Amino acid sequence: MLRFPSFKQWLFRSVPGENTPVVLTQRRIFIIPTRTGLLFGVVLVVMLIGAINYNLSLGHALVFLLASLGMVAMVHTFRNLVSLRLTPGRADPVFSGETAYFSMHLENTHRQARRALALSFGKHEISSIDIPGNGQAMVAVPCPATKRGRLNPGRITLSTEYPLGLFHAWSYPFPRLSCLVYPKPIDTPLPHLVSISLSGQHCGDNGQEDFTGLRLHQPNDSPRHIAWKAVARDIENRPLLIKQFDGGATEELWLDEALISADNGLETRLSIITGWVLAAERLHISYGLRLPGQQIKPAQGRGHRDACLKILALYGEEIR
Repeated sequence: MLRFPSFKQWLFRSVPGENTPVVLTQRRIFIIPTRTGLLFGVVLVVMLIGAINYNLSLGHALVFLLASLGMVAMVHTFRNLVSLRLTPGRADPVFSGETAYFSMHLENTHRQARRALALSFGKHEISSIDIPGNGQAMVAVPCPATKRGRLNPGRITLSTEYPLGLFHAWSYPFPRLSCLVYPKPIDTPLPHLVSISLSGQHCGDNGQEDFTGLRLHQPNDSPRHIAWKAVARDIENRPLLIKQFDGGATEELWLDEALISADNGLETRLSIITGWVLAAERLHISYGLRLPGQQIKPAQGRGHRDACLKILALYGEEIR
């Protein structure tokens, strides 16, 4: 069965995730008069009627001079976009509710500089840029991240009204773009630490052997580990200190979805776990992640944090 392209596909002449770099050919650029341009045209018509009515030769000359100026401006507005090459860059992950910034690399292969180029996703905030002749430029285009998952901003609008603002020229390139959006973190107390022996067996609260030092108290620490003697020396000025042990056991923190009440919705539970991940990383605690059907062993560090946040961001995405 023959399939004919839709009017929108024919008009834009591009498909989602087109190959890069995207080159703006003449057939991909649209141009229409702006409000200022329409008003300019109306004024020219009125001036022409007046010149004809009063038989003013200088009036005719002025009208045709301004009309030719408008035509030249239209050509320059159109040429301000022709043959631009656009290559998408990377976008750093963000948390839900923040703004993602997609880097765009623009290359001008002509000697003429490109002025007042505007890039945006739909009706969102616009980034403006100038590109010198035979030059390149990088611009970060903002896009709101309203929910967790993988953000695909869609078509990017590249437009200009240079040089006189009488005409608006634009194009709709559709490069491959995506950004990871983590759940919005919710700050809640961390779960209790679990003591694990070096052989991998649970030791409870008394599994430590050798005293190694003191550290500042954390909200999830057990009261029995507080160094009361050290605190009592200067109880008014000294913060709570926790005794650290080594030799027979180590402490691990499991961020388990089962620890959160089922009364909370899925998104709320993921946001709470996200807050746990950030808090545990900030406190330099070894932590693991447990979700239904997925598990990451305890560790710490930027790579471990990003791996946990990625699982939280994409959890259940194939079902939604």
